[in-house]
Formats: sequence, structure tokens, C-alpha cells
Amino acid sequence: MKIPDSIKKFAEVFSEIPGIGPRQAIRLAFYFINQGIGFNEKVIRAVLSIKDIKLCSQCFNIHQNKTNPRPEDNLCEICADPKRDKNTIAIVEKETDLLSIENTSKFKGKYLILGDLKKSGVLDIQQKLRISSLKSFVKKQNYLFEEIIIAVNPTTYGDLNADIIAKELKPFAKKISRLGKGIPTGGEIEFADKETLSEAIERRK
Repeated sequence: MKIPDSIKKFAEVFSEIPGIGPRQAIRLAFYFINQGIGFNEKVIRAVLSIKDIKLCSQCFNIHQNKTNPRPEDNLCEICADPKRDKNTIAIVEKETDLLSIENTSKFKGKYLILGDLKKSGVLDIQQKLRISSLKSFVKKQNYLFEEIIIAVNPTTYGDLNADIIAKELKPFAKKISRLGKGIPTGGEIEFADKETLSEAIERRK
């Protein structure tokens, strides 16, 4: 059976999504087809709505874009909140890690989202730029952070990258810390339960 070009194009795009390979993408295409036009139109509207999502200019978290944005509108809700502790920064890999930490209600500071860390233990260009933006922010504000928490997964490559990040940011904070015991070695912040993650935040060192 020859696969139609439209399904091939669909598979090419969707196979780029993490966790979805070429075969899964083709299965997904057939699933969409079998669900009918109504379902497909709903999916299209949902995908198009994402175009209004932007990255925060300060922490790189996602936020809803606004009409006629002001400078402060380029910030996410956390960075724009004057009640958040601006002296404490948690460095995380992904937005889902940020959400997991926020769900504990134990952290009142701000964030920097680096992006997925590579197993090579080397930061990529985008991650280096994001760290540089944090350094520039400190220099502009003319004060040191009280604490920078390197909240990355306790994996081998996570530990390697954490050491690199700590060395880079040591001159910009009075204290550099890691999440404490609670999350098992090799575990992921995103999937840690609320109590375990709360304990790791409270026991950071």
C-alpha cells in the first residue's frame, strides 16, 4: 500500500515531537482521519491557539501573549509578581519541572528555565545564552542573589551540568545550592510526588 503524500507530510512533522517516532506519527495520522472532520477541526483550533504563547523575556517560562504589549507584558506571571522573592532563583530544565515545584507551594522565588540538559554534560548554545542573560540581569540590578538553587534532575549528566552551572554562577550569588535528599538518584523532578519534592526543596544544601 502506498501511503498518501499528505500522511507522509503529517508523519514528518509529528515524528519530531519527543516520544513520537515515524511509526507512531503514521498511526496518529490514521487516528485523526478515523475521528472525522469535527475532531480534526478541534485539533487545528487547539494547535493554532498556541501561537499566542510566548516565552518570558526574563526566565523563559511560557505566558499568554497580550494585545498591544507593554514592556512588563513580556514577563510571565511569576516574574511580574512583586510578591515573589527576587533574591532567590531556581534553575530548572523544563516548564514541567517549574510546574511541579510550584505545586508544592514551598518555593516563593523566581526561576530560570534552561531547557533539557544533554547527556554529554555540556551546555548547548541556547543554555549558555540563558545563563548569560541571568548574569546580565544581576549586573543590571547591581546586587547578588541570596541563593541560586540548581534544581535539575539527580542523574549523572544532571550532576555534571549542575557543577558547570554552579561554577558559572558562583560570583553572582551568596549561596549556590542543590535540591536535598528526597528525589532518588536517576529520578526526575517532573514525576516526583508533591511530598517528596517538598522535602527536597526544604532540605536543599
